Amino acid sequence: MTDASDGAVVLTGGRMASEVLRRHDTVLRPASDSSEFMASLLKILDQGNFPGAPKYLGQVDEKDVLTYIAGDVPSRFRPWSDDQVRAAARLLRGMHDATRGSALAGRFDVVCHHDPGPNNFVFRDDVPIAIIDFAEAAPGSRLEDVGYMAWTWTISSKQVMPLQEQADQVRVIADAYGLEDVERHALVDCVLERQSRNVRFWAEFLARPETAPAAPDVLADRIAWSRREASFVYTNREVFDRSLS
Repeated sequence: MTDASDGAVVLTGGRMASEVLRRHDTVLRPASDSSEFMASLLKILDQGNFPGAPKYLGQVDEKDVLTYIAGDVPSRFRPWSDDQVRAAARLLRGMHDATRGSALAGRFDVVCHHDPGPNNFVFRDDVPIAIIDFAEAAPGSRLEDVGYMAWTWTISSKQVMPLQEQADQVRVIADAYGLEDVERHALVDCVLERQSRNVRFWAEFLARPETAPAAPDVLADRIAWSRREASFVYTNREVFDRSLS
């Protein structure tokens, strides 16, 4: 975090959001095309007594105003403990449950966060206690979010955490979230699909650099990382499937 000229604090660390400020107990972020949907979603979560998300307070000077949730937000992916992963999966399930059957979800299962990596969770005393940054939220299948969570919280081709331990921790996510048997059998495919989608997501920015949130070399690194991770999961999918069975 750095100080802004007006005494506010610039919040850093996200991959997409920029010019996000903390002023006292509020967060201000530039309004966008997603502001209206995000506002409706946060109101549903508040009304559904889901405590793990900021509250939407309105707009001021073309900025969305949210409540600030005190804690730490990781700047990098790394191995996490089973308890941390379990807490994150339960938060995701709570968010999904609060949106199920809502007008906002429409014909879809739930409203998905679409980026529930560790960098979008607030930790307090080393435990995830809230989800933030709902700019990419949209109706979808809950497996989209669970697959992305399994990848970004647990799976890494660097194998700082050994492969079998990664697979066991994917099972921790499935158990804590409460996936049905048929969903568990499809989870590895959902991880692979999200990794493939990540390649497309960043490649589209690479093709339109004037709209990109990062420099071309950073985008290329994210594409290469996504492809490398997909190759790792595909090569070792039997290990992950076996732990989920």
